[in-house]
Amino acid sequence: MKRYLISGFVFMLVLVLSTACSTVNKKSDNPDQQRVIKSVKGDITIPAEPKRVIGLSVVYPEFLYALGVTPIAVQNYHQEFPSYLKEPFKNTQKLGIGETPNFEAILAAEPDLIIAPVWWSEKDYDRLAKIAPTVLLPQRDNWHDELRDIGEVLGKKDQVETIIQNLKTKESEAKEKLRTLVGDETVMYMMIMAKELVIYGENIDRGSFIHKQLGLKPVKNFPQSELSLSISLEKIPEYNPDHIILQLDDESSEEIQKRYKELLNSTLWKNMTAVKKNQVYIMGGKEWFSLGMSPLADSNAIDEVVQAFEKKQK
Repeated sequence: MKRYLISGFVFMLVLVLSTACSTVNKKSDNPDQQRVIKSVKGDITIPAEPKRVIGLSVVYPEFLYALGVTPIAVQNYHQEFPSYLKEPFKNTQKLGIGETPNFEAILAAEPDLIIAPVWWSEKDYDRLAKIAPTVLLPQRDNWHDELRDIGEVLGKKDQVETIIQNLKTKESEAKEKLRTLVGDETVMYMMIMAKELVIYGENIDRGSFIHKQLGLKPVKNFPQSELSLSISLEKIPEYNPDHIILQLDDESSEEIQKRYKELLNSTLWKNMTAVKKNQVYIMGGKEWFSLGMSPLADSNAIDEVVQAFEKKQK
C-alpha cells in the first residue's frame, strides 16, 4: 500500500512538472508577449516580435527590410518601388506621400506596430496610437543612427552594426576599383528636375556618397560653402568635368523628359568634355531616391556606379 502511495505521488509530481514545463514553453512561444521600449513619447509597450509593421516616412521601410522585416504598408513617392524592393514589396500596400497619412488604409492594414520619425508624424501621433502601438523616433543627421534606433525597437542591435560594416567594406572595395578606372579625372553629379538643373557638392548626403565614400573627384570650381547648386544650362560648361553622373528625378515625368531632351540637343551640352568622350552615366530617379539615406539604396548605387564606369572602359 505504501509502495502504491509513493508511486502515485511520483506520478503526480511528474505530471505537475510536465504541465509546468509545457506552460513555460507555451509562454515562450506566445506571440502576444510584449516588451517596453523607449521613444520620443516615453516608454511604449510593443509586441516582442511584431509581425505586421508599418514604417511611416519614405525611407523607414528600407530600414525595416534591411533588418529582415517586410512592412505591410509604406509611404511611397514614386508609383513603383525601386528595383531592389520590387520583389520583396510585391504584397506591400502603397499609402502615397500625403502630409496627412491615410488613416483608413493604415487601420485596414491591421498593423501591430507603427514606427515613424517625430519630424513627420508627431502631429498625427494620437490618431496613429489608437490604431496600433506607435513609436516615434528622433530626427537624425546620419542614417546609421536612424537604423540603430529602429534596430533598438526591433531588438536587432547587433544586426545593425553588421549591415553598416558590410556596406563600409563594399564602399572601400568600390572606391579602390573606381580609382583604377577613373584616376584623377573629375566627376560631376547632376540631377534634372522639373523646374531646375541641380549639381550636388561633396557636403550633402548624396554628393558625399559620390565624392567621399566612392572617392570620385569633384570639379574644382564648385563652391565649398554650397551643398548643391541650381544652375541654368548656360552655366553648366563652366564646370566641364571629365565624367557626368546624370540623374532624372522622375523618369515618368513629361516635364523632366522634355528638359532632358532640351539638354541633349543643346550645343553647349554637346561641346562638354564628358559628352564628347561619351562619359555620361544616366541614373534613374526612383533607384537613387534614397541615396545617402539608406543602406539598401547606397548598396544598389555602388553596384550601378561601378558597372557604369566599367562598361565605359571596355
